[in-house]
Amino acid sequence: MNSGYTSESRTSVLAWSLHSLSDIHHWVLSPHFILPTLPLGKGNSVGVCKQEMLQKKNAVLVDGVVLNGPIMDSKAGEKFVEEACKIIMEEVVQKADDVTEKVCEWQAPEKLKQILDLEMRDTGECHEKMLQLCRDVIKYSVKTNHPRFFNQLYAGIDHYSLVARFITEALNPSVYTYEVSPVFLLVEEAVIKKMIEFIGWEEGDGIFNPGGSVSNMYAMNLARYKFCPEIKEKGLSGLPRLVLFASEECHYSMKKAASFLGIGTENVYFIKTDERGKMIPEELEKQVQRARKEGSAPFLVCATAGTTVLGAFDPLDKIADICEKHGLWLHVDASWGGSALISRKHRRLLHGIQRADSVAWNPHKMLLAGIQCCALLVKDNSGLLKKCYSAEAAYLFQQDKFYDVSYDTGDKSIQCSRRPDAFKFWLMWKALGTTGLEERVNRALALARYLVEEIRKREGFQLLLEPEYANVCFWYIPPSLRKMEDGPEFWQKLHQVAPVIKERMMKKGSMMLGYQPHRGKVNFFRQVVISPQVSREDMDFLLDEIELLAKDLLTLRTLQVEHPSTGKYLLMGAEGQASASSTIAAILGSVSSRKEHF
Repeated sequence: MNSGYTSESRTSVLAWSLHSLSDIHHWVLSPHFILPTLPLGKGNSVGVCKQEMLQKKNAVLVDGVVLNGPIMDSKAGEKFVEEACKIIMEEVVQKADDVTEKVCEWQAPEKLKQILDLEMRDTGECHEKMLQLCRDVIKYSVKTNHPRFFNQLYAGIDHYSLVARFITEALNPSVYTYEVSPVFLLVEEAVIKKMIEFIGWEEGDGIFNPGGSVSNMYAMNLARYKFCPEIKEKGLSGLPRLVLFASEECHYSMKKAASFLGIGTENVYFIKTDERGKMIPEELEKQVQRARKEGSAPFLVCATAGTTVLGAFDPLDKIADICEKHGLWLHVDASWGGSALISRKHRRLLHGIQRADSVAWNPHKMLLAGIQCCALLVKDNSGLLKKCYSAEAAYLFQQDKFYDVSYDTGDKSIQCSRRPDAFKFWLMWKALGTTGLEERVNRALALARYLVEEIRKREGFQLLLEPEYANVCFWYIPPSLRKMEDGPEFWQKLHQVAPVIKERMMKKGSMMLGYQPHRGKVNFFRQVVISPQVSREDMDFLLDEIELLAKDLLTLRTLQVEHPSTGKYLLMGAEGQASASSTIAAILGSVSSRKEHF
């Protein structure tokens, strides 16, 4: 019976079949041979994709893999990209400023796992299923571009930055050498130069990093290298006990960096701050002298320009005086507050920053450049950054290339592959100009000022302190607590108000607002204004919504709190009284269960 196969094709199919057996790895036929075109018969067991490839031209088979032609269906891929982009446009971009949309569609973790169908299988999903997954991911993700997302130090959407991200994701570049990333290396150089000008340096160096935490770690390591260059090759052995200084309000990345770099968290001396959260220079001086008396080697002071919770700015000029006196590297973590440099009205907040040796600045925060967009800027222009971090990989950084290899800046980074994060800031800056960026900063701080004045007018709202930046910290005191005497019981009950309101707003999806305890103060809200989509009406809504969500909070009935040390449970409120000391301990513990009525 004629099957349609020639003698030669039968031999090739047999060879293919033999090669596909799992227990046969080597056989007498050559591993490189050409298969003739096979007819598509009913009895053909060869996969459809392989058959289609074989129909086009003779197929080369190596190790059981057909090498002719691409294995991806480009047309189907292009269709998916086109339809997915349409979903992104309709469900994300066009709804970004729609306050009638929910900020979040809250689901418990186990339920969300089921909705998303997270299991990855041997066979791929169909086109429609993949599009539905895209819709589900968007639906159940937090809409950080929503005008009423106030939860973090980033928010909103900038369309130019968004397009820049689309471009870089499509091009998939890595920024280490000019030969593979010519445009993005030049863009990064231009952006860093401009940021250096705003700091007030005549020259400098810098690099974009994956987060302000990494920039702080870079700076810490750079300061240590400057102090003792031999550490790069000889390591930590034989070094004196190194000590660095940071304020009590500094970002937790300082502690992590000290641990990661082998300096040790005990060698981070935390300097006392005043009631506004600013480092006290006199306390810094005392701690530097203490470290020297102990025989330690101070090498770095980390000041903060815009603390995470209170938005405080350390007195940089006075801190710089102490650093100059003792020969210490001054790093300023301006990840949050650095964008005030763009504003002629508010740059005074960072007075003295030009005296810093290094600065961390995150344009993805106040300026909306899109996460992540974080720069470490260094005053030194002698190549210190490269000397500290270079490994001179010969396969990347050849010195005999046909172009100027000074543009191969990747050796300044601890990374190899690195994203072109400067590009989204550059494209946005080109579109808006410095004036447009300045307007964003000024408007955000004006809205914060408006909210402060509204809080003062409303019964039940109480400011923690007068804000210096865009961080507005306040308590909401429900009616049932307003006549209570100020004391441990009052503060313990007030501590439970913010978590309940936060839970309700998230389940409703009306807005997102952060809360936290801080330095002995019970839970309070921290509202941050960033997005240019935010309006005065959104500020009014925020206060109205808090009152609405808390309207049925009555008297605290039952609160079971786990003591942080003993693990024992304390019963608080009307049904059981605890001592003042236990109350304070309970505030610092974790709530294991509660009823939502006060």
